Order: sequence, then structure tokens, then C-alpha cells
Amino acid sequence: MRRPPIIVMILQAILLFECVTAVLSGRPLQVFIPGLTLAISFAPYLFEKAVGIRLPSSFIVAIVVFVFATLFLGEVEDFYNKYWWWDTLLHFSSALSFGVIAFLFIFMLFEGDRYAAPPWAIGLLSACVALSIGAIWEIFEYAMDQFFGTNMQKSGLPDTMKDIIVDTLGAIISGTAGAVYLKGRHAGGIWLVYDSFLRKNRKLYRKFRRRPIDE
Repeated sequence: MRRPPIIVMILQAILLFECVTAVLSGRPLQVFIPGLTLAISFAPYLFEKAVGIRLPSSFIVAIVVFVFATLFLGEVEDFYNKYWWWDTLLHFSSALSFGVIAFLFIFMLFEGDRYAAPPWAIGLLSACVALSIGAIWEIFEYAMDQFFGTNMQKSGLPDTMKDIIVDTLGAIISGTAGAVYLKGRHAGGIWLVYDSFLRKNRKLYRKFRRRPIDE
């Protein structure tokens, strides 16, 4: 397994410290979330080995930071209640990320052939995948509240609708970015993420050409 980025190692050290502190202070139940977060931080490397896909360092950092922010900061440090915008920020970033991942895997099915389908179609499909994941998560929250008495939906319908609206915004942005990328017009931001992933996995995008023929 390759060496994790510095940011990932720092977060893993924080999580390990929390686990050790909880055990030494006689709070074994409080080891679960930091321990789970620490275990998940190694998942990207296991994923790479299992499916043969190379993840750029930026991908790994984004995944670990998101899990850290969701599980550890959100649940252990109670950021969901301390900061009203925390949940909204995470929903937006997750929708944006899932849209990017959906685009890359859909584009992979065409082996990187930007002419296999209209750019708007691939962008729309990517956005739909991201939005579908967001909807499934809302169903999960509803089921947890109904069957296990949790309070994941918080204010109920208003919270669900807010989350879906934020998910839609993130999905639209990522889908549009994917369509623009296929048009060969990009300057940075999300497009750099696409470039870095394609460079790492050239064999999966054999038909990829950086610019359309007509440009």
C-alpha cells in the first residue's frame, strides 16, 4: 500500500489518539466512531487493489476528509448541532463528489470516447446518479427514524427538502462540469480532477482525446 498523503496521516493520527484516549479513560463505547472512521480511511487503498483503479491523491484526501467531517466532527464533536450549515455543506459536497465519480465511471464505459454520446447526455446521466444517491440517503434517514427512533431527519420534511435541494444543486454543477469537459473547454477546478484521474488510469480511457477534432 502506498504512503498516504500528509493530510490523511494527520487525520489518522488524530483518530488513533481519540481511540487510545477513550480506552485509557474507561470509555470503550466512545471508541466506535473514531475507530470506524479510522478504518474507513484505509478503504480507498483497498478499493484500488480490489478493482485495479488508481486514485489520485486528491481523491483520497477528499474521501478521508469527508468521512472525518461526517462521522467524527459531525457525530463525536457534535458539529451538526453546533453549526447549522454543517449538514448542508456536507450534502452539497457529497452530491458534487458523487456527480464527479459518476461522470468518470460513465465515461469509462465508453473507454474515454467523447463522441460515443452527446456531452449533455453524459452530464445529465451523471447528475441523475448523484441525485439518486442523495434520494436513497434520505430514504435511509427516514427508515432509521421510523424503525430505530433516531433523529436523522431533525426537523422532518423541511430538513429532507433542504437536503434534496442542496443535492440537486451539487448534482447540476457536477453534471454541467462533465459536459463542459467533454466539449474540451476547461481551465481548472473540477476539470483538473478529471484530468488527474484520466492520467492515472489511461488504460481505461483508451479512446480519450484531449480536444475534439473540430477544435
